[in-house]
Amino acid sequence: MTTRRTVLLDSEPTLPVYVLGHVGISLLLFAPLAGVLLSTGYPLLTVVTGLLMVALAPLPDLDTNTDRLDHRGPTHTVWFALAVGLLVGLVTGLGTALSNWYISSCSLLPVWLPVWLGGVSTLAVLGHLVGDLVTPMGLWPFRPLSDRHYTADLTASKSPRANRLCFRAGTLSLTACLLVVL
Repeated sequence: MTTRRTVLLDSEPTLPVYVLGHVGISLLLFAPLAGVLLSTGYPLLTVVTGLLMVALAPLPDLDTNTDRLDHRGPTHTVWFALAVGLLVGLVTGLGTALSNWYISSCSLLPVWLPVWLGGVSTLAVLGHLVGDLVTPMGLWPFRPLSDRHYTADLTASKSPRANRLCFRAGTLSLTACLLVVL
């Protein structure tokens, strides 16, 4: 039993450790939204919202997969967050309109769904930026309009302790919310 525990603790994580921190921040932001959605009778939308926010949590770090973009460049700005929200909202709006038109003459999906999913998509990306804000590298969230650099310089981005703390905080807040609502 002790050997297995040691092996699990010493094993290489399958995802970079900072992804855990970003997912944790998204869970932390999602928790109150889950409470509102569940208490107002939208369980399916709660699941969709949570999955979307977790999926988008690491999105700005796609810049690390290319040499064409500087890390913490354009994908780490409020403009990128707004663009992601707008894109998700437009795609959801098109899907909502088509499904409501194709499936039935009555509205099956709420007309506010695109605004909701676009908004939570923006929130998920902004949560990522907040997570990067606490690192020494910081970010330039308003480029190209402003070259002002923002950093709280609290912890390294690859700190396993800080990322696990964020993940645990998000998990605990979501669990607490679900226990209260359900």
